[in-house]
Amino acid sequence: MKKVAVIMGSDSDWPVVKGACQQLEGFSIPYEAHILSAHRTPAQAAEFAKNARAQGFGAIICAAGMAAHLAGAFAGNCTLPVIGIPMGGGAMDGLDALLATVQMPSGIPVATVAINGAKNAAVLAAQILAVADEDLAAKLDAARTAMAAQIAEKEKALQAELGNI
Repeated sequence: MKKVAVIMGSDSDWPVVKGACQQLEGFSIPYEAHILSAHRTPAQAAEFAKNARAQGFGAIICAAGMAAHLAGAFAGNCTLPVIGIPMGGGAMDGLDALLATVQMPSGIPVATVAINGAKNAAVLAAQILAVADEDLAAKLDAARTAMAAQIAEKEKALQAELGNI
């Protein structure tokens, strides 16, 4: 199975990004997590991106706040799918990061999830990898079935509380 690179621009992103790593672990997807900066370590970030495919990665998740150039820098240096997590905080509480992540030039896309949407970034990475991995696709199907069962139980509990059952 291909692995996923989970890149954050700062260690302050870790409390949110950890959710992506936990989600990947739940699907038994191997991953590596690193702190690399588009601005403070641009050469190292570019080098990692350029070598990611050869290193066995199948997708890259990048989390960054404010200027949020990390995902775009990775997308500009490789052709693997890059998923951006705009981080909350800063003067605009993450809206600036969302816009910086999603507004990429034509030909250099970054798939972008919600502000602080680390778990969805991991699910999207899993879906990308599952295109060529039937076992992983089955795990994703099972996760969806489990989610639906949880909602059905919550609906049943609500109706019981309302006296409709």
